[in-house]
Amino acid sequence: MKASEGLKVVVTGATGNVGTSLVRALEREERVSSVLGLARRRPALTLSKTEWAEVDLSLEGDEPRLAQYIEDADAVVHLAWRFQPTHDPVETWRANVLGSLRVFDAVAAARVPVLVCASSVGAYSPGPASGAAVSESWPTHGWPGAAYTREKAYLERVLDTFERDHPTTRVVRMRPSFLFKEESASEQRRIFAGRFLPGGLVRPDLLPLLPGPDGLRFQALHTDDAADAYRRALVRDVRGAFNLAAEPVIDMPTLASLLDARPVKVPSGAVRGLLATGWKMRVVPASPDLFDAVLRLPLLSTDRARRELDWTPAATSLEAFGAFLRGVRAGRGDATAPLAGRRVG
Repeated sequence: MKASEGLKVVVTGATGNVGTSLVRALEREERVSSVLGLARRRPALTLSKTEWAEVDLSLEGDEPRLAQYIEDADAVVHLAWRFQPTHDPVETWRANVLGSLRVFDAVAAARVPVLVCASSVGAYSPGPASGAAVSESWPTHGWPGAAYTREKAYLERVLDTFERDHPTTRVVRMRPSFLFKEESASEQRRIFAGRFLPGGLVRPDLLPLLPGPDGLRFQALHTDDAADAYRRALVRDVRGAFNLAAEPVIDMPTLASLLDARPVKVPSGAVRGLLATGWKMRVVPASPDLFDAVLRLPLLSTDRARRELDWTPAATSLEAFGAFLRGVRAGRGDATAPLAGRRVG
């Protein structure tokens, strides 16, 4: 890149939850001159700096096209990920792991100076018994029972090797907590609860009681705040992993208060049994193995992101999850195929 020019950024998975927030954030970043958003389906989303191209990372034979899109990039942000079909882990492995390998190979061949990759809290090994928040040095072996956490952990090892073999490429790994915004609500409802859950049921007057498993605690972050961290990582000389999360930690009493309901503790084994039955009957898309992983996720310390990226979430975790709830009730979405809803955000 010439000093007088801005960055040319390629974003895979640009039409998803994080991708749509990131391309909008890059529109406002003066150090970025252009964005090429890659997705399986071209969206009806028009932005001044962003062009779109279609590519399916899970398909063998698309490598030349991918290489063509990446060859002139100053930075690549790899976000593409498929959560389904949960009944076919070979398919998600083909899309998520083999697709990521194709992106990394293209980045290496083109000698792209910067690679920012979406990892996840799901890449981490189960948290400490004390419940203390972990730093980026916590082991990233995932939870072996769930496809999602296995795939994220495997790619952490791949990136270890990539960094060793390509030291001139600045590699950044983002490890966010659960990411929510209104426009992603319809997609997330389909991914985790299924199409048969009416969003209008998620109302305080219809949920006087909120049953939930013992020990459920997690962190959340507004997707726009995550996108801001990605933007900062692109334009700052930083490397390595960054945890991303907002305060406070969400537990069952917190969830109940958001819905103006009374929390009712349910043994986690009973919740898992119901989920397993629904999953086997293909009524619920989220697998019981993923439920096992969620119960073991560590809490994240975000000290490094706050210090080195000068990053602070604008929204609390409660505001992020509240946005998701509003989106579910209203059927919110965006002008892309993954985020399609009854209403475009």
